[in-house]
Amino acid sequence: MQLPDESVEYDYRRLLLPVADAWTPLAELQARHFLDPAQLEQIKKDVLAVRGRVAAERDLQTVPPRDQPLQAGFIDLPQKLLDAYRRRQDASELGKLLRIAQRLREEAGRVVVLGIGGSYLGPEFAYEAMRTDPDCAKAAKRRTLRFLANVDPIDVTRALADLDPERTLVVVVSKTFTTAETMLNARTVRKWIVDALGEAAVAKHMVAVSTNLEAVKAFGIDPANAFGFWDWVGGRYSVCSAVGVLPLALQFGWKPVERFLAGAHAMDEHFFSTPLERNLPVLLGLFGIWNASFLGHSARALLPYCQALHKFAPHIQQVDMESNGKRVAMDGSELVHACGEIDFGEPGTNGQHSFYQLLHQGRVVPADFIGFTASQQPAKVAGEAVSNHDELMSNFFAQPDALACGKTAEDVRAEGVPDALAPHKVFPGNRPSHVLLLDRCTPYAVGQLLALYEHRTAVQGFIWGVNSFDQWGVELGKVLAKQVRGQLQKSRSANAAVAGFNPATAYLLKSYLGQV
Repeated sequence: MQLPDESVEYDYRRLLLPVADAWTPLAELQARHFLDPAQLEQIKKDVLAVRGRVAAERDLQTVPPRDQPLQAGFIDLPQKLLDAYRRRQDASELGKLLRIAQRLREEAGRVVVLGIGGSYLGPEFAYEAMRTDPDCAKAAKRRTLRFLANVDPIDVTRALADLDPERTLVVVVSKTFTTAETMLNARTVRKWIVDALGEAAVAKHMVAVSTNLEAVKAFGIDPANAFGFWDWVGGRYSVCSAVGVLPLALQFGWKPVERFLAGAHAMDEHFFSTPLERNLPVLLGLFGIWNASFLGHSARALLPYCQALHKFAPHIQQVDMESNGKRVAMDGSELVHACGEIDFGEPGTNGQHSFYQLLHQGRVVPADFIGFTASQQPAKVAGEAVSNHDELMSNFFAQPDALACGKTAEDVRAEGVPDALAPHKVFPGNRPSHVLLLDRCTPYAVGQLLALYEHRTAVQGFIWGVNSFDQWGVELGKVLAKQVRGQLQKSRSANAAVAGFNPATAYLLKSYLGQV
């Protein structure tokens, strides 16, 4: 299967389907009451009804042709957003971002981005995927972009190592400007700047991406250097807003970023306008449900055969697991079927020497193979049989066949393997996978992949009947951490005894504080 512009090839023939029919999962969903027949042609509309505000944000950021109808797929944008859209080159947030980003880019050669979760994983994925593209590498020559996410002071030390505060710009990304880890890191880096340059330097060396302008101003950042985005844009879906666009534009300039956004927009349009049976995000979503809910495979391996995508799996982990890792439906009723997938992955061929043993001879884990026909950085050593990229892709094409076809005991014995060893060399096969093949890992292709997997997640959430845009599961740990933080403060400052915790946690806290 191929996208209309021939930029993506998709092969699903190694999936475990009852018949060689890509649309079998839809029939099964209907038969097992996941979908009413009347709902089938409404999937995209209903997905967008949930995701519509995110789609609107993407349309506002991707700058499609001026003569294109001003709507996000099936969701008409509110008038005030349309007005902002029409002002995008001047008074809009995007216009402001471009103007200030260009000025800051000229003034600061070193940028450190502070954020966590969706404020970090997506932008870092896009940066890592683009930075060895030849055009991006040329645009970013003698520039540095680093990300600081973990509240662990080791991460602060590594992010600031060898940097001169005088030539460093700090971008603080926090929707509410209250995220505990990000704000402690921001205060730590603020002190680093103030100690070197004085209090007045904060307004010159720190900018913000936030919706809370009052808190930004109170922190010492000039509100004119704060970039807003709508409060309904979830962090894990925010790469195409100022959250991702500002760091990328500071590093690469606008042209590569525009290509990245164009790729995301092209995949949006494919999703919005293509019939279900040829719709790539819909197919990926349906096959994921087929594997997870019907065949009982709870995990999924993300296997990009491209080192530039080494941050792809961590980002999609959050997009997918935070969105669809749910136990109740939208109406609060407990789900009666398995929901969500455990995502993990590593670029090939690194993963082959790590966890492929389990994929081939252990648990059944459906796999997404992602490859490119050409490398960002081609290399061919004289005297070698193939280029470095061809060596990589030889493994890319071989692994799905090895998982699907396996190797029988008869095959093993025919090779003269002793009977005692033969069982250890049998490969069961019938391990499902599908393959995505793109031209090259360009900014455009990175945008396509990002949007493809975002839409895939939304499709699955709709069919499972969960809200893919909340994340209440992250709250309880935060609440309990506040209690622990209070205890640590009292114990450190006044030698207060540990109290109010269960015996296991109390013992560990006493040990941590040296009270045992």
